[in-house]
Amino acid sequence: MDLLALIPQFGNFAFTIAAFVVALLTVIFVHEFGHYIIGRISGIKAEVFSLGFGPVLWSKHDQHGTKWQIAAVPFGGYVRFKGDSSAASGKDEDAFVGLSETELRETMHGAPLWARAATVAAGPVFNFILAVAVFIGLTIYAGDVKEPLTVDAFIPLPDGTYELQVNDQILEIAGNEISDLSAMRDLDDRLPVQSILPYVVVRDGQTIEVDGPYTYPPMVNFLIPRGAAYEAGLEVGDVITAIDGSKIIAFNELKTAVETSEGRPLALTVWRAGDIVDITLTPQRSDEPQEDGSFKTFWRIGVALDFMFEPRREFVGLWQATKFATTQVATIITDSLSGLYNVATGTISTCYLSGPVGIAETSGAMASQGLDEFVYFIAFLSTAVGLMNLLPIPVLDGGHLVFHVYEAAVGRPPNDRVFRVLMSIGLVIILGFMVFALGNDVACSA
Repeated sequence: MDLLALIPQFGNFAFTIAAFVVALLTVIFVHEFGHYIIGRISGIKAEVFSLGFGPVLWSKHDQHGTKWQIAAVPFGGYVRFKGDSSAASGKDEDAFVGLSETELRETMHGAPLWARAATVAAGPVFNFILAVAVFIGLTIYAGDVKEPLTVDAFIPLPDGTYELQVNDQILEIAGNEISDLSAMRDLDDRLPVQSILPYVVVRDGQTIEVDGPYTYPPMVNFLIPRGAAYEAGLEVGDVITAIDGSKIIAFNELKTAVETSEGRPLALTVWRAGDIVDITLTPQRSDEPQEDGSFKTFWRIGVALDFMFEPRREFVGLWQATKFATTQVATIITDSLSGLYNVATGTISTCYLSGPVGIAETSGAMASQGLDEFVYFIAFLSTAVGLMNLLPIPVLDGGHLVFHVYEAAVGRPPNDRVFRVLMSIGLVIILGFMVFALGNDVACSA
């Protein structure tokens, strides 16, 4: 066996695991910190704040008596409050013996209902806040496209011989008026499919006609993690020049070939920074949400398109960025709930769900495409973790909130024995789901 040949594979594996751990621990820390800080504010004392499970690698007590620790197994975390028997907030009966009223008030089980409910809800809420904050930051960092639409930089293409220049303000393309970015995006189906198109631009205060490239070339701008293109070795910046020997110019030609393939392998000719690379890939089935909430099956290779140039951008205000960020989080939540419902009803494939292997692969794939993409993934993962924890399953935060609603309705918490039974059932459900998700990762990647 050639051990040197394994080094790149080991490097990719180590990078994937490192990215996964960073993303997961970031999300977990924010989630548990939400529980911790709201508990402390509401008068509930935290005894342990742990990142990870198992043997403790490092620990330190703070001035409030909380033990902060890092444990050996980094796939999770917890806050154990005073009076808890475990990380799942079960009641430690022995710990309550002999407690004064003041000491009882400091426990999770002896605090007022409002304090307990707020502390439980804070974990998912902080996950959503993290996601919104990240999306705000990314939006402000990227900026908004300046109007009139102005060329800021060109993306390398196989044929770069055209008259369009940086700083040109685009007014028309092939007779189609360009008023803003949305008008540019609506062009795709109206343009003649040819390498060179006529442009009307403003340059140095003069309106002139120049030639420029096709606006939507079959170029890889982004790779969907675990998609067919990513698995086959396509890279960001690649331009697909032919499919099964037939030349293509437009991204729509690539899209049509993939969607009509019915999963048949496609032979791609790829231009990569001046070199020609041959790649064969097999499109994957994708169940995608529609406007009416249903799902429709497509064949995809997992690449995203973009213009042949970078448009000039300008500063985005905080209010505009916040509106976009909250809309983004809301969209992730609604699409996720719709997907879970359709998986449960058998409308779409269970491959819609990703387990730990799928999430780890996605972490590595996003990190490999740049810091922006990795940070975006952290926001997406934070939203997903917040949503998952709100599911009404005992052990999860959502299950505890259901218990609190019950207590508010009937005036007393559930019987301790019933509580323990329900928590055991919840644990079995979660473990069963984890086993299913892990098996799903293996089956869907086969």
